[in-house]
Amino acid sequence: MQTITIDMVSDVVCPWCIVGYKRLQQAIKTLDNINVEVKFHPFELNPTMPTEGQNLRDHVIEKYGITPAQSKENRQRLVDIGRTIGFEFNLADDATMQNTFKAHQLIHYANEMGLAVAMKMRLFEAYFSEGKDINNIDILVQEGSSIGLDSHSIKAVLSDERYGDAVRQLESVWMQRGIQSVPTFVIGNQGVAGAQDPNTLAAFIKEAAREAQ
Repeated sequence: MQTITIDMVSDVVCPWCIVGYKRLQQAIKTLDNINVEVKFHPFELNPTMPTEGQNLRDHVIEKYGITPAQSKENRQRLVDIGRTIGFEFNLADDATMQNTFKAHQLIHYANEMGLAVAMKMRLFEAYFSEGKDINNIDILVQEGSSIGLDSHSIKAVLSDERYGDAVRQLESVWMQRGIQSVPTFVIGNQGVAGAQDPNTLAAFIKEAAREAQ
């Protein structure tokens, strides 16, 4: 069976990233004789976000220049889309946009343990479904422990930021390759931006498989 590696550049506070990943999984289920390996790469939507975060509604209005009504409409749209992919979005008015640098360091550590996908999915759920502060070290220790990582190791890794430079370097590499928005899937020689529908993603994977033969 042929294996295609997909590089997914994403952030754990990006709703369209979890939508895109779930749609990718739907696409993969339609493939015959093609095995897909997904590798996650870090991207920070808001690298200068303060430690305490910012009200999500205020942040979106400020960043994208939309009205409160449009913000509410967009959040409801995500809730509806979430139902179609089996993911629960709880996007209340008091939700907080958070800094994700620590979260990306935890995912980097989890990747060394072979648990990157599990860690990424747990953080998506912790943030979007459960409203947790994924910039809080104690919360990150809990979430990492829940997928099998050692709690003491997590605390040490996040406290001394031993993977901080590695995360920054990876972010820089992908930005230098022209990626400015997420999710972006690199499938073969193609960069596919946005949460594309499963059929579109499946077509790109099949094209990559043909080119690789």
